[in-house]
Amino acid sequence: MGRSEGEPCLQVQVSQDMEKERETLQAWKERVEHELDVVVAFWLEHSHDQEHGGFFTCLGRDGQVYDDLKYVWLQGRQVWMYCRLYRKLERFRRPELLNAAKAERSGGDDGSDRALGAGGPLWAGPAPAPWGPGRGVHGSAHDASQPGGAARGGRRRAGGQLRGAGGLVRSEDSAARAGHALEAGWFLLRHAVRRGDPKLRAHVIDKFLLLPFRSGWDPDHGGLFYFQDADGLCPTQLEWAMKLWWPHSEAMIAFLMGYSESGDSALLNIFYQVAEYTFRQFRDPEYGEWFGYLNREGKIALTIKGGPFKGCFHVPRCLAMCEEMLSDLLSRLAPASAPAPAPAPALSARSPPADPARRGAE
Repeated sequence: MGRSEGEPCLQVQVSQDMEKERETLQAWKERVEHELDVVVAFWLEHSHDQEHGGFFTCLGRDGQVYDDLKYVWLQGRQVWMYCRLYRKLERFRRPELLNAAKAERSGGDDGSDRALGAGGPLWAGPAPAPWGPGRGVHGSAHDASQPGGAARGGRRRAGGQLRGAGGLVRSEDSAARAGHALEAGWFLLRHAVRRGDPKLRAHVIDKFLLLPFRSGWDPDHGGLFYFQDADGLCPTQLEWAMKLWWPHSEAMIAFLMGYSESGDSALLNIFYQVAEYTFRQFRDPEYGEWFGYLNREGKIALTIKGGPFKGCFHVPRCLAMCEEMLSDLLSRLAPASAPAPAPAPALSARSPPADPARRGAE
């Protein structure tokens, strides 16, 4: 049978759409790559304790140390992050990263055993999962099939209430956090892909990615709420409406991975939506790194760049993983006969690449 008259037009449209997608992905890759360079430079410059070893994490907006207290879980996360960057990305195969990680891993100059590895006195948890020495998966695929289950942070008593001296009170276990659900989601998504289980993959995308995003995204101001109530009631946490850096980092990873593994363009559009909000609201173009705590309207609530909970982990992990996934997606879209692209010009820390147009962001 001969081709229909509209078939060449359809092929041209498909080709144009693919080229448009490739350009948008390339723009985001350049933006993410540059931001990762700036973030790592911030921690290299400001967080290393040159006198006693280890890493400061209580850093002000400009990197000044406001508290010299060190937290073991953030020490371990920074060691892991440096090692991962050194191993996975060629441009970070630099001696200062490896030497800083080795010094913290093995102990101080006084010969004391400060090892962060398994068995050491500062060991604080089980073996880390790929791309994350985090807190583990919160919930399970079975829990996610229950109403509100994907975003719960722990077990919950029947009815979500506890009896106290004054009668019935709300249980803390009714709290729901989209950030933990999304983080668990990309953990489980990787597991499903490695098992070659498309049914589990679809279930994870539905219950651990789309469900918490739809319930957790602020329709008025954008961004992910920090806490919600699993039953849709009023949250009791005073910070419930705040926007924090790490849930948005996990959302960027989760939706880009979801698109990479499923090809569902709706997931890519959500990635663009979250990434656009995140770069616009959290990123500090003047001093580098990201602010961690915003109010509901997206205004900066705390100017600090690090503290007891925010260190050199969520932001660089998000950017490094997104850079790798974007590179992989671009390699799939590259024309078979296209010549190798010319090397990109060096970027200064104060001159980021132009922001990609918000194609598909809304």
